[in-house]
Amino acid sequence: MDLIVGNFKWVMLAGGLITLSMLLAAAAPRLTFQMMFGDAPEGPLALLLARSWGVLIGLTGGMLIWGAFHPEARTLVLLVAGASKLTFIALVLGEPSYRAKSLVPLLVDGLLVALFAAYLLAA
Repeated sequence: MDLIVGNFKWVMLAGGLITLSMLLAAAAPRLTFQMMFGDAPEGPLALLLARSWGVLIGLTGGMLIWGAFHPEARTLVLLVAGASKLTFIALVLGEPSYRAKSLVPLLVDGLLVALFAAYLLAA
């Protein structure tokens, strides 16, 4: 466990950069959703919500990067990011038509949540 705690800055940086990449959805929601889900949002409201979602997820990534350099804030940052990622996982798993198409984001977020939990238990 000391290995996880001692190097967690790098886990948070890597996870934060991956999560920050979702800002792409704010600029190119159709492309981003096509890559993640194999389907693109259609209509003005869907595009607006997709862009908003991309910004919120991007902010979570920024928060993870910031938390990597501020150990005193890591618990809160990891709880918020973990809750967000767990919600995404639950929602996608609850929608059978998107499970297989979203395997990579599900696995990445699942791994990050497991690492966040390991750190929080060890710290």
